[in-house]
Amino acid sequence: MTRDEAPATAADAAWVKIETPLGAVALAEFCRDIERLYRINPYLEFKSWQPLPAGRYRARLRNLSIGREIDLDMSVQQESVHEFAVHYTRGIKNCTRFTISSAPGGSTLLIVDDYSGATPDQNTDEVDRSLHAWGVALREYLDREQRWGWCAPWRWYMRRVWVPMKPAARRITFIILLVTLAEIALFALVMAIYWAEHFSG
Repeated sequence: MTRDEAPATAADAAWVKIETPLGAVALAEFCRDIERLYRINPYLEFKSWQPLPAGRYRARLRNLSIGREIDLDMSVQQESVHEFAVHYTRGIKNCTRFTISSAPGGSTLLIVDDYSGATPDQNTDEVDRSLHAWGVALREYLDREQRWGWCAPWRWYMRRVWVPMKPAARRITFIILLVTLAEIALFALVMAIYWAEHFSG
């Protein structure tokens, strides 16, 4: 993942570029699920998500990176097969642009937050600081999608359970899973020692 290659529209913008194991066509298909795409961001805690006609969405959320409650009215503009933009009707951010490119071994996804519509009197505290973390989370999700996407129970869990979870719930679930695996491993070790001593005697 890189942030050092400035896009052509870099003025008043923040961006992150990630390498993914998916082909460009598969990545474009993945990105069509706008709700999942945004919910993967570990700093967005959604309270509601409402699809509307004509590629529009309304969401209520808390952006943990800036500590603000936000009401979003969004509309998706498909600019080409591998490029689209999500426009916002309020706030300091004008739009978020997604550009997919083919790359050796997969594809790249460039995400650009465009603040060009901001006026001098708007509060710069509204600038979203979650972009880099979003890129990291998307890369990790897509790596797991490539590795385990063939498994139907995994797909069901990730899309029906994990994605709708709040970020804190995901972290707690991960910790519980690690503790459970550790307990299973410890139990297996105790049983192995018991059987080894029992049969060796």
